[in-house]
Amino acid sequence: MERAERDHPSGGTGEEKGAGRLVNGDATGTSTVVDGVEGSQPLRTEAESHSGSEGQELESDAENGHKKEGESSEQKETNEQKLYKIASELLKTEKAYVARLNLLDQVFSAKLMEEAAKGTFPAEVVKNIFSNISSVHTFHSQFLLPDLERRMGEWESRPRIGDILLKLTPFLKMYAEYVKNFDQAMELLKQWSDRSPPFKAIIQEIQCQEACGSLTLQHHMLEPVQRVPRYEMLLKDYLKKLPPDHPDRPHAEKSLEIIAMAATHSNSAIRKSDNLKKLLEIYEMLGDEEDIVNASNEFIREGHILKLAARNTSAMERYLFLFNNMLLYCVPKFSLGGAKYTVRTRIGIDGMKVLETSNEDYPHTFQVSGKERTLELQASSEQDKAGWIKTAELGKRAPRWIRDNEVTMCMKCKEIFNALTRRRHHCRACGFDVKAQCTIPLLGYCVDDSPRATDPPASFRLSQSKSVHSFAAESEELKLRWLKVIRVAVTGTVPECPPPDGDGASMNDSLALESTGNESS
Repeated sequence: MERAERDHPSGGTGEEKGAGRLVNGDATGTSTVVDGVEGSQPLRTEAESHSGSEGQELESDAENGHKKEGESSEQKETNEQKLYKIASELLKTEKAYVARLNLLDQVFSAKLMEEAAKGTFPAEVVKNIFSNISSVHTFHSQFLLPDLERRMGEWESRPRIGDILLKLTPFLKMYAEYVKNFDQAMELLKQWSDRSPPFKAIIQEIQCQEACGSLTLQHHMLEPVQRVPRYEMLLKDYLKKLPPDHPDRPHAEKSLEIIAMAATHSNSAIRKSDNLKKLLEIYEMLGDEEDIVNASNEFIREGHILKLAARNTSAMERYLFLFNNMLLYCVPKFSLGGAKYTVRTRIGIDGMKVLETSNEDYPHTFQVSGKERTLELQASSEQDKAGWIKTAELGKRAPRWIRDNEVTMCMKCKEIFNALTRRRHHCRACGFDVKAQCTIPLLGYCVDDSPRATDPPASFRLSQSKSVHSFAAESEELKLRWLKVIRVAVTGTVPECPPPDGDGASMNDSLALESTGNESS
């Protein structure tokens, strides 16, 4: 044993080598060991060496072949798993959606209809708010959802969803009616929440239930508007993972074509609903500011800001909300729940100025000045400051006109438009849709006091586009006083100081101002 170990100083013990020789020789009967030379290494012939090498190559090729086949199988399984996950996602979201539809149809709508039957408020109002939500609920709960559940239960033998959607997608056209009615529904909901305490109480009571998930009725009513585009997204993803020769591809492609057509009815409403959703979120952050949720309000920007105090050098944390018609200057409200901010000041966009300022102690400062207040603010960076200055200027752009089909009542006095008040006006300053009897801001009107032979004494005219209003004052002096005030109003500017007593038209003077002509178009 000792001698063997000395003979093999590198390559293990001699015992191991000797054992290897004996086993090899005994096992094959043709020992490759040279007899009589103890400790020699086993020798192979050239043929044996080549044969062994070739065997190893074949073995390696076989292993690589199995590996590639395994990888292909694994890839195929992964793709099938992706298809299954998409189908599962469709079923999961459909169940949640049907629960939301049930909440709208069987809880909100049903409870309000019960109260309406008592004569508390018109049942027609409830029907107009919820439109055809009952039909939408029935379609999804009794047809689409059960079919999807059955298909997922037999997915092993029928891994496809295109055929189901193709059979049911034509019914998605019913969404056009709901989407078309959505803006009117939001307006009626706000109007009757303000007008009828029982109406508002029922909605608030339901919103406090766990099923509502701390969301408002308006949030839940957004779901049907957003659902059809969601089907389109899922089906596009499904088709990306579907092999070109899969038997479900023709069905899925045809389904996508139909769903895409139905989604076009929702896309414009979604753009409006995104803004509405943001207004609702801001409303919840501010608490009692109910006029935030208004069709004429367009959200532009929000963010943290520092307010520089005038009396000392300290900076206080504040929060800004910028809309197309106002800037809300807010202070944080430290509470465990509910509103996060309190509105300290509202600054109207009309006449508001935003100026870049320099402060040695505080960088990135700018000034916001309006009729209501002047604020010196500090942004977090130069980029943030530039963003606020740019978007504030953007907010001063021309207002969006509220179209006639977007509102059902005067946006000033809240009276429902009907046969007697069907004549409408659009305010050039804010875009509001108001009835003819309501006062319209004069911003943008032209004043003409040139004498005409056919006009009575002390007369003047206000005109804009094709609309002309003629007026006559009791005296030339009174006419001049009115013109001075009106010319300020039509330009949107604010006098540096209020006119002295007797220099402006008073309420009593307004009684002497008589319209001598109706609006002409």
